Amino acid sequence: MWFLTDETRGGDVAAAVAALPRGCAVIFRHYGAANRAVLARELAALCRARGLLFLVAGDWRLAAAVHADGLHLPEHAAARGPSSAARLWLRGRLLTAAAHGARGLARAHDIGAHAATLAPVFPTRSHPDRAALGLSRGAMLVRAARISVLALGGASPDKLAQTQAAGFAGIAGISFALGK
Repeated sequence: MWFLTDETRGGDVAAAVAALPRGCAVIFRHYGAANRAVLARELAALCRARGLLFLVAGDWRLAAAVHADGLHLPEHAAARGPSSAARLWLRGRLLTAAAHGARGLARAHDIGAHAATLAPVFPTRSHPDRAALGLSRGAMLVRAARISVLALGGASPDKLAQTQAAGFAGIAGISFALGK
């Protein structure tokens, strides 16, 4: 299970991270937070102490500064791929990318990402106006992908077994960790 932080959703992010089972991962987004660097440092330390992976979205310099386990690229940034400096820093670290369809999954593979989030697989409160792919269409995209894929959007622990049976490597989300 992967937890994506989101400053617009509220909630106690540190408490959500502290409640995640060992072996989970956190993708720190909080793009517009004034205290982004401070919060990233605190969450990175909490993740290390709890045995969780910690990735920073969209900013390899911040990821390097907080000794993150890797970098996550939003789909628009994955279109360019990581910069040459980011690629140097990424050696031995994880790279993930967001995708919303087959082209995004192919791009994630082409830039050398280890995994991609595919969204939205299920209806989600984050994007109520966006049609969900559905588990069948998501499974078809996963089968064609040449990369590990996490189901994002409306995913929750109670859907973990069915998403894995459909070929997804796991789930990623916001609400399930925040209890909202």
